Amino acid sequence: MAFKKPFHDVKTSAPLRSSDRRKLKQRVVETFSLEPETGDLLVPDPILSLKFNTHLDEPGIRQSVAYLSAEGDPLWFTLGKVSNDLIPTVYTLWKRPNLLPTLTTPSAVIPVLMGGADLMIPGVVRYPLHVTRTNLVAVTRYISDVSLAAPPLAVGRMAVDASELNETGKGKAVYVLHTFGDNLWEMGSKAEPPEPREIAAPSGESEVDNKGGKEEPASADNEGIGIAEDSERKKSTESNTAAEGEGEATVLTLSSEEVTTILKTSVIQAIHSQLSKLPPSAFPIPSSTLYSMYVLPSRPLWSVNTATPIDIKHSTFKNLTAFLKSVEKDGLLKLKDFKGDLNILGVNPTHKEVKSHKTYRTVGDKEKQEEKKSTREKAEKGKVKDIVVRELWKPHAQSVRFFEEIGKSPKDLYSYSDIRTIINEYTASRSLVNPNDQQYINVDELLLSVLTSPKSDEDIQYIKRDEAVKRLVDRMQNWHEILLDGKDPILRKGQLKPISVVVKVRQGRKASTLVTGFETFLISPEFLSDELKRICATSTSISPIPGKGNAGMEVLVQGKQIKAVTDFLISQGVPKKWIESSEKK
Repeated sequence: MAFKKPFHDVKTSAPLRSSDRRKLKQRVVETFSLEPETGDLLVPDPILSLKFNTHLDEPGIRQSVAYLSAEGDPLWFTLGKVSNDLIPTVYTLWKRPNLLPTLTTPSAVIPVLMGGADLMIPGVVRYPLHVTRTNLVAVTRYISDVSLAAPPLAVGRMAVDASELNETGKGKAVYVLHTFGDNLWEMGSKAEPPEPREIAAPSGESEVDNKGGKEEPASADNEGIGIAEDSERKKSTESNTAAEGEGEATVLTLSSEEVTTILKTSVIQAIHSQLSKLPPSAFPIPSSTLYSMYVLPSRPLWSVNTATPIDIKHSTFKNLTAFLKSVEKDGLLKLKDFKGDLNILGVNPTHKEVKSHKTYRTVGDKEKQEEKKSTREKAEKGKVKDIVVRELWKPHAQSVRFFEEIGKSPKDLYSYSDIRTIINEYTASRSLVNPNDQQYINVDELLLSVLTSPKSDEDIQYIKRDEAVKRLVDRMQNWHEILLDGKDPILRKGQLKPISVVVKVRQGRKASTLVTGFETFLISPEFLSDELKRICATSTSISPIPGKGNAGMEVLVQGKQIKAVTDFLISQGVPKKWIESSEKK
């Protein structure tokens, strides 16, 4: 899946020129055979483009483009620098559900697709008979009520022709590109899928199940639909059905041949990801160890949602020895029998199936993730929650006019990201983005008045976007807000100063550590002194900071104690960013 992981090298979004927007609309209308009015709905004015890189390693498809609505919802995307394929997002498909041919799958499979898996042939329930390999398709959950259609939840490309979606079919049905809940969806408003929609009632005509099952009625929305269930599977799935909202959740039942295929794929995954990286001294490996520690954890994560356990007993071989000898015959393993016990002498990482294998999320990955989560939760159970520090700015002096002109309150406080957004919105609304380099913006009279000093004769015609944000911030008044768990926010004027941890060495040998500025984070000098005395097993003292006025208190700890002090402050929720340490002689 292209958007399973966060994007890289994300560029600033920029509005499309009117001519480019018309070209994009024309592409949509022609590609999907739409009316011009529908084109206006799916390619609204204005529409923005955003360039970014995906995590995919395949050459030519990392660099991608998304087209966003004015509200920020991604509507279309392309994969690859030179790709001509315009792919709709789920936000677009919710506006026009019939834009793509639709395949249905049991509700239990949807979370598997959202986790990054492709749709397998055994997971297809209904499908259009006319789709062929590489066609773009939508995927939604299966609803038994033929008068209802669930909203599309995934977009992908067919891996096979419709003729291969039969009861004996194996392998992938759809290469999933984008799903509800992935990082592309999260870029938008994060709207929930709409309710199932009503479709035309059955017309009375019927269509023969292409797998030998009983006939299904056809309607305006399911005309030309194949039913990927034989009568035996249908009985099995119906016995494993539970009500779920408007539809039903169906648990997949697999044949022994399908279980065998999954186990062999798990062996290939284990060789590719783990066994090939073991040193020669790790072999021989007992067959039972290989099975429990490498094969079972390497099963695809989606397989845990099947009604059939994925293990040797449910495969065609029924026992581990026969299965491993079959794998050895394929050239993947080398086996030897030691006094009745089968052992693995080595694996073949250069086998063509291993070299062409694409790794997937496994049962073992999920187990490790849950174990790490459990360990982390135990470690953090008694930990003080981190203190949240927000740096804020208020319009001041010459920047007041800018905020008044654009309709923003000069009395409000703004974060750095708020100020960046304001600059972006201002330049986009006034077409100030430099057409030659979008990192730069053209400077109009209002921007010039706020980005330059009143006494300066500096004449700026264009400036880097980041530099414009920095200059605007420099002309605003510093504020900060501190959020502590269970306490009211603390809002103060001025720039927040970090806690200072300084080691001073006198006479070449005698060292002491001075800690100041901790009161800002609601740490009392008495508490800090007592805790550091206990942790460092040394003497501590408290005294006012030398200087005029009430500058705060200073805690002195004997010895070089920077690490101990820093670790303690972090344990009290102080972000490491707000701790400065140094050593002075």
